[in-house]
Amino acid sequence: DVQLVESGGGSVQAGGSLRLSCAGTGIHLSSAFCVGWFRKAPGNERERVATIYTGGLDTAYADSVKGRFTISQDKPKNMVYLQLDNLQPEGSGEYYCAAHDGHCGDLRRGAGSRADEYKYWTQGTQVTVS
Repeated sequence: DVQLVESGGGSVQAGGSLRLSCAGTGIHLSSAFCVGWFRKAPGNERERVATIYTGGLDTAYADSVKGRFTISQDKPKNMVYLQLDNLQPEGSGEYYCAAHDGHCGDLRRGAGSRADEYKYWTQGTQVTVS
């Protein structure tokens, strides 16, 4: 069975950092997958935070996190990460890793930013910033 498993959520003070990890089982996540991180805060819609195409170097970020969050991959470990630096209270919420096989499309034109583009999802991990 295909499964995505994430880890790394928690509680931090404003200005702190966390690293979220996303691992794939049953799929080779580091080989030509479009992987996105999404955030859902209470009362808000789920929003895309960052996207990476693991078959190349393409990445994209929401404007609200540019310069503070970094999406990356570790091919030998079959992992995708989201480094969250300088976290602020508005960064609190449930974070999800999502993936679909194949290229994301043109990330500069918004490809990879919609939840319905993705086939596989994690259960979510809570990030709380106070």
